[in-house]
Amino acid sequence: MKFSYFKNNIEPLQTKTLGGITSQFKLVPELRIKISEEKIRNSNPRKAAVLALFYPDTNDETIFLLTKRASYNGTHSAQISFPGGKYDEVDPSLEITALRELEEEVGVHRNTVTVVRELSDTYIPPSNFMVTPYMAFLNKKPDFVPNEEVAELIEIPVKELINEANVSSVVMETSYMKEIEVPCFKFKNHIVWGATAMMLSEIKDLLKEIE
Repeated sequence: MKFSYFKNNIEPLQTKTLGGITSQFKLVPELRIKISEEKIRNSNPRKAAVLALFYPDTNDETIFLLTKRASYNGTHSAQISFPGGKYDEVDPSLEITALRELEEEVGVHRNTVTVVRELSDTYIPPSNFMVTPYMAFLNKKPDFVPNEEVAELIEIPVKELINEANVSSVVMETSYMKEIEVPCFKFKNHIVWGATAMMLSEIKDLLKEIE
């Protein structure tokens, strides 16, 4: 998808109805589907926000940014995700949380970013977070300055996201689940699954509506 086309369709992206759990659950492991909305409410999840940042490459192709987390002693060590993090009480809103985390993690100043819209909340059971994603864009590729939380910057063309051939599945084993097949996106050598894949599934459906 050309970035000029993406920019010309910002208004439809802002106004089209989101796919919500219908879109998200296309990329959900069977284990995750069994979690009820009542159980999620009763768990009193912590709040967090992430930012899906879009920008052009040198050929005017639309790119979005993912990051590979640095390895640490925690649930989401070395996983691929959007820039983002937990809500801080000093943040005026979750949108500001997403923008602040973007700035802290990859060095993109929040005042240079145009937010397109808020997306559907996504629950992350292992860490008990309810994450609010946001779509945003820049008119040119920024000079990224990743901090110590980021092991790798991963730039994915939108055309790869909307390509059905990149939807697959993989058998995963983590600290909280053993040998379970999970749906995922496969982008080159990167496997994106879990909450990030759920968010991407909703973004994919939204982008395909303007394709």
